[in-house]
Amino acid sequence: MEKTIIFACILLLSTCTTPAFSKYYRESEAYKPVLKKTQLRFFIHDILSGSKPSAVRIAAPNTTAYDTGNPTPFGTVYAIDDVLTEGPEATSAVVGNAQGMYLSSSQGKNLTLVMYVDLGFTAGRFKGSSLSVFSRNPVTESHREMAVVGGRGRFRRAQGTVFVKTHFLNYTNGDAVLQYDVEVVHP
Repeated sequence: MEKTIIFACILLLSTCTTPAFSKYYRESEAYKPVLKKTQLRFFIHDILSGSKPSAVRIAAPNTTAYDTGNPTPFGTVYAIDDVLTEGPEATSAVVGNAQGMYLSSSQGKNLTLVMYVDLGFTAGRFKGSSLSVFSRNPVTESHREMAVVGGRGRFRRAQGTVFVKTHFLNYTNGDAVLQYDVEVVHP
């Protein structure tokens, strides 16, 4: 009986004191980051030909009907380390590089790639930062869009769009110079 009374007193005291010591929770407000909008323009040089190509085939379909006349046949995967420059000329100032890969994903006449690329900046005010692009790229269209899905450094948690315009394309060897106009929002 005595143990029951002690237990009841402890239980009563603990329920009375719990509200006084459990003020660890308070109403929280939603985090609303201030987003910045950044616009960039640069040129990417994707070179498949020559002794030092910036894009190399790393996988190809295992078929007997492999199209050797097409520099990017369906099912082919390329690794890239393309130069980013301020202007379309090969001698223009280098601002970074595009590293990643793309897959030739169309069986028809219109070349389409699926790309994952990290646009890393090595010069200028965004040096050390990068943008991540993962998107479909219909190469034969003169104006096209690709999705920015993230970034690093000053572009952490970025999202936006890359507007691509073909500045030069050699249909024989696949070499290309592309104008990238980028619009991103980021914290």
